[in-house]
Amino acid sequence: MNIILIGAQGSGKGTQAELLATHLQLKPCASGELLRAAIAAETPAGLAAKPYYDRGDLVPDQLVIDMILDAIRDLGVARGILLDGFPRNFTQAQALDARMAALGERIDKVIYLDVPRNILLDRLSSRYVCEAYGHVWNVKTHPTRVPGICDHDGSALKQRSDDKPEKIAHRLDIFFNETIYLLDYYRMQNKLMRVDGTSSIEEVYQEIISDLDPSLVRQSAVSTLPDESSLS
Repeated sequence: MNIILIGAQGSGKGTQAELLATHLQLKPCASGELLRAAIAAETPAGLAAKPYYDRGDLVPDQLVIDMILDAIRDLGVARGILLDGFPRNFTQAQALDARMAALGERIDKVIYLDVPRNILLDRLSSRYVCEAYGHVWNVKTHPTRVPGICDHDGSALKQRSDDKPEKIAHRLDIFFNETIYLLDYYRMQNKLMRVDGTSSIEEVYQEIISDLDPSLVRQSAVSTLPDESSLS
């Protein structure tokens, strides 16, 4: 099974991607993580993408397409993949369909985590990560014992560069003005699943797996779930 997760930042994509990849035994491919790693490593693609990333703009299609399609090739698709954050527009979706067809595969299901803009803004503006390992905290719903210090490793907390208010608003504008129209693209292919992303992590997860083909779902209870503040 090959799955795409669509949702604005703060919708819970990262959390659900981790759960689904584990319990469905899929290979995860998160565009945001690949992009940040390329920027940190100062690869040619990372250096080209950094100015767009820093502004909160979408990275040009060809850069992202090349990066993701290379990652899909390296992962292989025999066990199935789970895409988080890609595609973001029609050009990327069509490039993905072409690559999957060339591999004799297809996207089986597209899951949209539906969260209103005001909730997304609140989630993202309160989110902080630790400098050492990127543990996620929320100053409103999941604060650390010592303000500004990670409970797990003692490193200082910081906001991600793309979690500043003006960048959050800009990214959400892009999502609701462009990426949202992918829903029609996948609805016409009878692949779209719409899920209420405002529910608890476990409720969202259970709704997703209950709608997937039971023959493809490995029965496994979610025993340990991340805190709501980790939604990404």
